[in-house]
Amino acid sequence: MTAGEFFKRLFFITIGAMLMGIALEKFLVPYEIIDGGIAGISIMLSHLTPLPLSVLLFILNFPFLIFGYKQLGKTFAFSTLYGIAVLSLTTAFLHHSGPFPDDKLLAVLFGGMLLGMGVGLVIRFGGCLDGIEVISILISKRIKASVGTIIMVFNVIIFIIAGFVFEWSSAMYSIVTYYLASKVIDIVVEGLNESKSVTIISPKYEEISQDIVDKLGRTTTLMHATGGFSGQEVKVIYCVVSRIELSKLKSIVQLKDAKAFIAIESVADVIGGSFSRQSVH
Repeated sequence: MTAGEFFKRLFFITIGAMLMGIALEKFLVPYEIIDGGIAGISIMLSHLTPLPLSVLLFILNFPFLIFGYKQLGKTFAFSTLYGIAVLSLTTAFLHHSGPFPDDKLLAVLFGGMLLGMGVGLVIRFGGCLDGIEVISILISKRIKASVGTIIMVFNVIIFIIAGFVFEWSSAMYSIVTYYLASKVIDIVVEGLNESKSVTIISPKYEEISQDIVDKLGRTTTLMHATGGFSGQEVKVIYCVVSRIELSKLKSIVQLKDAKAFIAIESVADVIGGSFSRQSVH
């Protein structure tokens, strides 16, 4: 990692952690709305004990950082430790500043968006702000469950407990906030221009492939395959397009072959190759 990449990573992790701190102290905590994971546990404990949120965020996350260092690498652990330290300092600084909007629903909307932006930035640049994510990664390696499923189970338990600690309306507002934040995280991490991989099977593969290149400016890959039922040799077209281009791609294929087989899948990320859209004249 070059010095430029290192400071770029620190800069965006700092911004992300500060955004999460602002979301918690200015929008969510004053209305007894919690986040999921360790942040949610910290908010409830700060309500039940004299310990401030900033101290609890750091203390409760620290054991998971030890696991992260041993299992997920030094860079990840350092990025996470730095992000949580900035988050704790931000919440400490804003602790007595009071809520920003006077409306609870607006607090949910603004808080959820800021929370998602902050967490998404930190994840995108190689860290995380919650130890639940670390422990979920480690658990997923031992049992047949995805990281997302494990996090969801943890958070469901946390939101149920929040209903007893605060009010059930606060627990419901917290679930809405968490859902909104998760959607914003996806946008920040993956980007608005979500990619789709497309697999096309048609006897007119040459014409379709050429039209995709000419009309969309996308390159294609032709792969040899054998029909499982017919046993015949076929050519399969594979390409990656943006979500916006998907409708046009389907039109191109169906104009050439209305019976063509088209399979579409979401792509989390595209690195290298010639994915950048070529200019079409």
